[in-house]
Amino acid sequence: MKLRYTGRARADLEAIFTYLDARAPAAAQSVKTLIERRIALLADYPFIAPATDVSGIYELTIVRYPYKVYYEVSGDEVWIVHIRDARRRPWAEEGT
Repeated sequence: MKLRYTGRARADLEAIFTYLDARAPAAAQSVKTLIERRIALLADYPFIAPATDVSGIYELTIVRYPYKVYYEVSGDEVWIVHIRDARRRPWAEEGT
């Protein structure tokens, strides 16, 4: 399957990476690599994560770190729709 990112998801990822680089430069690369590897798994295992209450949306937890990846599967594509810090208020899906 192909991995695709919505504009929002790309902006989310960039914001997370910028935050990590500013707060903990020495550890940032390992966290960024883990996030990227977990997302890459979705190409081979698109249903690895549980479904959310929103129809068609799945929630992938980044183990050891407070990040969650929300995505949907459409044909032969996995669309990453939102990536968030789980320490913040819960995500209210807004039409992805």
